[in-house]
Amino acid sequence: QVQLVESGGGSVQAGGALRLSCRASGDTSGTFVMGWFRQAAGKEREFVGAIVWPGDGSDGTNYADSLKGRFKISKDRGQNTIFLQMNNLQAEDSAIYYCGRSKIASAWYGTSSSYDTWGQGTQVTVSS
Repeated sequence: QVQLVESGGGSVQAGGALRLSCRASGDTSGTFVMGWFRQAAGKEREFVGAIVWPGDGSDGTNYADSLKGRFKISKDRGQNTIFLQMNNLQAEDSAIYYCGRSKIASAWYGTSSSYDTWGQGTQVTVSS
């Protein structure tokens, strides 16, 4: 069984940046996609971006259209960790951020039901 632990959340002023981490442990065999989602208070969970895992040397990332250019996902295969670099944060980015694991290719497109394992989430609060 795989476990996911997010870290790096916190409070930041608008225009600031944060870098979230998600470390996987346990049996990660069969993992094909790792993704980030977020859920703001009173709203449904939404797709942030995904990355092929373990992948090759290519980028292998996909992002929600509204976040392209501000958010960037990267990975450290040796540490079984993915990262979410968030720049120019705005109040509307405030949410709990979750990472997920999937063995299904469709997860790369943001289909949340394709993910079989989730972390506990990390809170990001952006003040304007």
